[in-house]
Parts: sequence; structure tokens; C-alpha cells
Amino acid sequence: MYERPDGIENCRIWIDGCFDFAHHGHAGAMLQARQLGKELYVGVHSDEEILANKGPTVMRLDERITAVEACKWTTKAIPDAPYVTDPEFMDKYGCPYVVHGDDITTGANGEDCYQVVKDLGRFVVVKRTPNISTTDLVGRMLLMSKNHHYPPITRSTDKLLSEDNLDRFKRYATDNTGLKPGSAVYLNRDTLEEVVAPGAAPENVVYIDGGFDLFHPGHIEVLKIAHEEASRLNAKVIVGLHDDVVVNEYKGLNYPIMNLLERSLCVLQCRYVDGIILGAPYKPTPEFLKKLGSTNVVKVYHGPTEIDEGVYDEVDPAILTRWQAQVRPYEH
Repeated sequence: MYERPDGIENCRIWIDGCFDFAHHGHAGAMLQARQLGKELYVGVHSDEEILANKGPTVMRLDERITAVEACKWTTKAIPDAPYVTDPEFMDKYGCPYVVHGDDITTGANGEDCYQVVKDLGRFVVVKRTPNISTTDLVGRMLLMSKNHHYPPITRSTDKLLSEDNLDRFKRYATDNTGLKPGSAVYLNRDTLEEVVAPGAAPENVVYIDGGFDLFHPGHIEVLKIAHEEASRLNAKVIVGLHDDVVVNEYKGLNYPIMNLLERSLCVLQCRYVDGIILGAPYKPTPEFLKKLGSTNVVKVYHGPTEIDEGVYDEVDPAILTRWQAQVRPYEH
């Protein structure tokens, strides 16, 4: 257990990074940081700073800001944060402590980016999420590997619902404080099995499904639209995630790049989501939607891209909605 400064629970916490190819490891660090204090400010390095210290980014600054802002544990995203953490920059935003994982980050000169704040006693360590990084994801693409895939839920859930994974689901399902129950997690088998109980059971649901691989601003945009519609209809957003075998069947190659656990945690950390269903079918039939029990499905969303013919044929046309992407200029 890492040491915690006295009174940190009353402080605004700072965390910074590249947040490139934003994934559940980034969200895990933000969750732990948010649990320590009353607010979380997230500094995001510029494309130029990252290029000078690490190499070119995959995502532009505006895309990385969008990803950070969508994390439910973020209070405010701060663009153009210095690559080497600057206590004066932290002071500008009223953050006495910076949080980082238990690994070392160095700048272009090979020196520890956090040495200055460490020397000042303003550095707090949290556990780094294992087995995930932007480098890992790029490696999977280049190597065309499928070793990360999970078996279908119908065959076995031992790996997906291991003790460690269950703990992750519970942590990522917390509310925006990271301390209380928030989102629901269900497993689709003969019935919808409750993996993590919701903070409050919804009466109405806006349902959206997909692979949500390499969780990105396009996914965030549609989830935000669904959330806005759900708020209007007094409903909750439930996201159905297809398992790895299903995604691979319709995408081919070595897709999905992220496995079901990784994709589900990325969706679960999003502030626009109230619950997820693991192993949702590719075709949302009336029989499947009835598994939500007494809940009333008021909308079923799907994206603007072309899909296989007949996927949504059994969904009531009155509740089926095809969303259109909105490209918004980045301002800061």
C-alpha cells in the first residue's frame, strides 16, 4: 500500500500524460487519482511536446482531450500541460499533488519527468494497470496476433469472470467519485446475469450495441448523443458489447484489437454509459431485448456506417434510430 499525504481527500488532484490511444489503463490511473481527492484535473500534453520527448502521437490533441473529458472520473481536462510536470503549472489550477503510476517516465534528456515534484513531496504513486499500453495495442496490429482474444461466453466464462476481472468490473462500474456504486454490468447467457448491480435499476433504456474496439472519439460521440436522448426520455444508456469471436467473424483479420474485457472497461469508464452487457448478440432480437425484464427499451441506436443486411430487421422501427456523426471544431 502506497503512502497517502494527510488531508489529500480534501484536495484537487492533478494527473498528466499523453493519453494517446486512450485505453482502460489510462482510465484506471484516473480512477485511482479521483478516489484520493475531491476533484481531478487531467493535464494533456501537446502533440509537439510528445513528439519532442517520446515520438509522434496516434491521436491529435483534440481527440485526446475528447477521450479524457469523456472519462467519468475527470473533473476538467487541461490541454498543453508541460511534458515535465511543473509545480507552478499545478499551482495555477489549485492542485497540491500529482498522481502517477508505479513506473518511471522520462523526458528527452532521460531524466525523470516527476523528479521536481517528488523532491517537493507532492508526488503520489498509484498502481499501474498491467498488460495494457499504447505500445501493446500497436504491437497487436503489426503482429496480427489473436492471442489476446477471449473464448466465446457460451463456451466458458472462467477467464472473463476471474476474481481479478470481477474486481476490475466493480471498480470501473463506480460512480464519478470512484467510491460508490454507479453502472451495471450484465452477462448475456440464457438470461441476463448480474455481474455488478446498478446504483439504481432503470425503468427505461436506450440500447446501443457494437464492438467498440480501440475506443475512440467516434464512439464517444454516439454515446454522448444516446445519453442526451436518454436524459430526455428519463432513460439509462445500456451498451451491448459483442464477444471477441463475434467481432472477428464480421471484421476478420485479427480484430478485435482489444479483447472483450479491455473493450468493456473502456466503455464502462465513459460518463455517458449507465451499464453494459457482455456478450450481446450481433442481432438484437425481441427475445434478447426482453431479457432486460420489466425495463422498457425506448430506443435502439446504431451508427452511420454500413452494416450487414438484416441486423436490425427485428427491432421495432418506431424505436430504431440511426445516428449521424457530428464533427465539431476543437476549442480551448
